[in-house]
Amino acid sequence: MTEDARALAAMARLLSPHCRVTGTSDGALIADWKRTRFIGMAAADVRKLAGGSPEERAELVGVLTRAGCASGRRKPPSDAVVARWLSGVHLLIRTAGFGRVLRLLALAAPGYARADVPTREEVARLKRVVQTRGRGSWVVNGDCKSEAVTAFVLLRRLGLAAVLHVGVREHPFAMHAWTESAGLCVPDADPRGHAFTSVLSVGSWGR
Repeated sequence: MTEDARALAAMARLLSPHCRVTGTSDGALIADWKRTRFIGMAAADVRKLAGGSPEERAELVGVLTRAGCASGRRKPPSDAVVARWLSGVHLLIRTAGFGRVLRLLALAAPGYARADVPTREEVARLKRVVQTRGRGSWVVNGDCKSEAVTAFVLLRRLGLAAVLHVGVREHPFAMHAWTESAGLCVPDADPRGHAFTSVLSVGSWGR
C-alpha cells in the first residue's frame, strides 16, 4: 500500500458515517452527504493523518471535528466497563492463547487516525481502575497479560497513543506484558524491581 493510500485509509477510518473521502491529484475531497457539501484537503495534510506527529494529527482531527466530519473523543470507560473488558480479555487469552490475542488486536483496537496525546491523569486513572479491578477479581487475579491488553485496547479505542510490550528476563527466566502511554505503564514495567527487556512491541496507529 502506497503512502497516499495509507493516508486515505486513515482518513476514512476517522470520518463520520455520512462522509466519504476520495483521493485527488493534489490531496483529498471529503463529501459530506448530511450537509450536501464538499471539503478539500491538501496532500500534505492528508499525509499527516497517517504519518505525522501526534500533535499534527490531533490538530487536523480538531479541524475535521469542528467541520462536523469527525466525531469528538469518546468518554473514558466507567469502572464497570473496565471490569467487563478485563474479564473478557482474560477469558479470551485463556481459550485462544496470548499470541492469537495479540494478532487480533488490530480488530479490537484499530489504529484510528486521530492521535490525541494522552495526559498522565487519563492514563493514571485507567491504570488505577485496571489494577484495582484486576487484582480484586478472582478470575483475573492480577494477570499482567490481561491488564496490559485491556489497557491497550481501551486507550486505542479512545483514540490515545499506546504501545503494548512483551518482555523477558533471563535470571530467573520470566515473561511480562505491559502497556506504555504518557510515560506510565499498565501494569508496571518492572514489577517487584525486576527489569524486563522488551522483545515485542505493538505500537499505535499501525506502526
